Amino acid sequence: MSVKVMMPSSDKKEIVDLCAQVRGLLQDFEHLGINEVFIQDPPHDLPRCPIGARPSGDEKMACRPETLEEIAAELHNCQRCSLSKRRRNVVFGVGDPKAQLVFVGEGPGREEDEKGEPFVGEAGRLLDRILFAMGLRRDQVYICNVVKCRPPGNRDPLPEEIEHCEPYLRRQLAAINPRVIVALGRFAVQTLLRDSAPISRLRGHWREYEGIALMPTFHPAFLLRNPAMKREVWEDMKQVLHRLRELRG
Repeated sequence: MSVKVMMPSSDKKEIVDLCAQVRGLLQDFEHLGINEVFIQDPPHDLPRCPIGARPSGDEKMACRPETLEEIAAELHNCQRCSLSKRRRNVVFGVGDPKAQLVFVGEGPGREEDEKGEPFVGEAGRLLDRILFAMGLRRDQVYICNVVKCRPPGNRDPLPEEIEHCEPYLRRQLAAINPRVIVALGRFAVQTLLRDSAPISRLRGHWREYEGIALMPTFHPAFLLRNPAMKREVWEDMKQVLHRLRELRG
């Protein structure tokens, strides 16, 4: 049985243009009497780029982006704030490490703390239904939170707790490098956007985070308490799907 793989037209054009450039370059070499081209093997075991730095083409400055596994390893026994004293597990994140779409929530709840996985409680099950309606699965996106340890009694994260955890969130997003971020709830939106405006005013309007399109919307836990607002969130998700289709060409 043969399987036909469909490639986006933008990717096809890019490959055709690249082949034409290579063909022209080889013809130029032939006219110059150059019959062999030696390609140096890329360096192996490149060092990890310093935090905040990007890979460079300069051989002396060559480095590689850090991986989610490396970031998670740093957080395994984190004691940077008081949340570490009561937690059962650091809730780092789950999903595709190269996802085009990332959902960022606020912080883990009781079930998330027990399982070490974000959005596995009732709010998580609602998020799963939202993903299903979008034609997506958990393993096709990436899901994480601003803070990685459960605040006692599921209270709101304190400013100092966000301050300690946010650098790891920023590194997560840099490692994934998604095309679109959906920020779920007030703390996620205000933290990523550095904007203290109410979530009711911010949601539904495209913003940017580090050059990445960001859609603010309500948290699934809020929807459980206010089911009438599900319509607004679905309108936001339709915008997200449209933006992803545009970016894919």
